[in-house]
Amino acid sequence: MKPLQKLSAEWIEAKNAEKEAIEKRRLIEDEIVRILEIQDTDERSRRLEALDKEAKNLYVVKVTCRINRKVDGDLAQEIAAENGLEGYLTLLFRWKPELSMSAWDAVGDNVKQLFSRAITATPGRPSFNITMENSNG
Repeated sequence: MKPLQKLSAEWIEAKNAEKEAIEKRRLIEDEIVRILEIQDTDERSRRLEALDKEAKNLYVVKVTCRINRKVDGDLAQEIAAENGLEGYLTLLFRWKPELSMSAWDAVGDNVKQLFSRAITATPGRPSFNITMENSNG
């Protein structure tokens, strides 16, 4: 069994390597975002394939873009009370409050316009899943 100080040193070394690997992966992801001309406002998934003819590998790239939305619960409740829309609070928001996108998409623009002051939307980081498949079929 290794002594604690040796395990501690190895853990720190591994953690530093992990941090460097994450930084390198994110730089690669950022370059893929630039190549694919993904905008901060995109909220969809894209699937692309890239064939390496020499190695006969097919890379399947799936990029999922999200918009992170935060809700000011106090402001949403205030808007609802001012406009007689209290019934929409439990329909549109989860009370921590979180936005229910399916319900939000289903209501009229007049309701969305009123509640939109209570919502802050910021782009999320795209997530990636890249696999390699041998194209020798």
